Amino acid sequence: MNPSSATLAQPFSSLPDAMPNRLHRRLAIVLAVVAFHVGALWALQSGLLKRAVELVIPVQVMAELIELPQPRIEPPAPTPAPAPPVAAPTPPRPRPQPVPQPVPQPVATPTPAPSTLAPVVPPSPPAPSTPTEPVVAAAPPSPPAPPAPPRIELPSSSADYLNNPRPPYPPLSKRLGEQGKVVVRVFIEADGTASRAEVRTSSGFERLDQTAVQTVLRWRYVPGKRAGVPEAMWFNVPINFVLE
Repeated sequence: MNPSSATLAQPFSSLPDAMPNRLHRRLAIVLAVVAFHVGALWALQSGLLKRAVELVIPVQVMAELIELPQPRIEPPAPTPAPAPPVAAPTPPRPRPQPVPQPVPQPVATPTPAPSTLAPVVPPSPPAPSTPTEPVVAAAPPSPPAPPAPPRIELPSSSADYLNNPRPPYPPLSKRLGEQGKVVVRVFIEADGTASRAEVRTSSGFERLDQTAVQTVLRWRYVPGKRAGVPEAMWFNVPINFVLE
């Protein structure tokens, strides 16, 4: 056998002997750790830690609650108020002595001598004054009467100089025998012309009503007047349609 191979074989031969020792040491450490944890769990379950905490906490609480007694400070006693001074009694006033009144002496009255003068006549009462008549105050003047309203003259279409033609009779109305009275409301300007017209009272027939409206719009009128001044105003114009 080669000597170099013998030297290499020696460490490898010692390895089997060292391996069990290391395993035993590691196993012991693991078992110790496991035993420590098992003991801690058993202590938590059995309440040993809780008892230790309960025993420590009351001691701290009692240490905080106990305080040294403080000396009690007595308030100072109130000083008595000084008594008010007693007024000295006033001596009684002497009562006034009554003054004796003099006794009245009798006085002689002289007798009156007879008078030679004429008797005094009492003055006569004054004559009653005549009552004065009461003065009547003058009545205030009556207010002036309001002015009379201005006179209004309505328009007219019956003047002879106007030469207004008669309304034409519709031929169809003659054939059908239509007749009646139409009242047309027309607005007459200040110059006598008609600017607007509308049916106020119908005759009952449309042809007669429209013929009356067209007729009054073509007529001339005497304009209405207010206080003599021409003024535009409304006026009702009656038109009769009668078959002869």
